[in-house]
Amino acid sequence: MYAIIKTGGKQYRVSEGETLRVEKLVAEDGKVRFNEVLLVGGESVKIGAPVVAGAVVEADVVAEGRAKKVLIFKKRRRKGYHKKQGHRQSYTEIKITSIKA
Repeated sequence: MYAIIKTGGKQYRVSEGETLRVEKLVAEDGKVRFNEVLLVGGESVKIGAPVVAGAVVEADVVAEGRAKKVLIFKKRRRKGYHKKQGHRQSYTEIKITSIKA
């Protein structure tokens, strides 16, 4: 059984036991529930319009952290302008425990 969930402005295809990194989430007691389930697949496919009614995906928080630094360098040739920036995106690593449809 698998599901497509929406979180952090992105969509993820998940199945039970899978571990993935998503945008930073506020997790109370180390558990997260996703109510925005767009599709549930398996023996029969349920497609939401826009979400599947009553479907919930539950996950445990494994870790939280920040990704590798991405460097941004801007330059205008012959003008003496250059600017260097760095960015590290925060993430939450989760493990899918159950899919209820």
